Amino acid sequence: MPEITTLLKRALPVVGLQAPEDLLEQIAIYSNGDARQAYNTLEAAAAGVPSGPGSELTSAAVEDAMNRKTLLYDKGGEEHYNVISALHKSVRSSDVDAALYWLTRMLEAGEDRLYIARRLIRMAIEDIGLADPRALEQAVAAMQAVHFLGIPEGDLALAQAAIYLCVAPKSDSAYRAMNAVHEDVEQTIAEPVP
Repeated sequence: MPEITTLLKRALPVVGLQAPEDLLEQIAIYSNGDARQAYNTLEAAAAGVPSGPGSELTSAAVEDAMNRKTLLYDKGGEEHYNVISALHKSVRSSDVDAALYWLTRMLEAGEDRLYIARRLIRMAIEDIGLADPRALEQAVAAMQAVHFLGIPEGDLALAQAAIYLCVAPKSDSAYRAMNAVHEDVEQTIAEPVP
């Protein structure tokens, strides 16, 4: 993580602080190699320290910033599923503001952008479906944009797709039809094609 530590050293004048190398290394390890997350953590920690000539970042401020991030969104735990579920429910209920809120929580916590894109594609298929077939095109295009552009530019493509899915008309008719046929197939024997 020496590259991240070097980036953080360069950012210290921007936040108006000094910091011991071990604290910067701690942020670098916490960010798991993600420069944006490291910058966000440094910025959050700096907000908890009075600035001024000779001000120094404290261990307590860094720990507080990391704990706030964990509370905001736990990528590996239950909150991960709660937040993606909240995004899905917001899209289903056509609530653009709520969808953007939940999407931004995931983005700021460093969620895998392709995971979010896959979930948006699923929403386009399950919730919008035949009511607006272009929803699937928009979601797939967002996934391609994320893959091509990366962070942070690709995030805007995810936001655009989420907004599109929110305002699109909804129909789960294809989803229900497929489930009904699936049940029929399970109840029949393997009969030959007539």
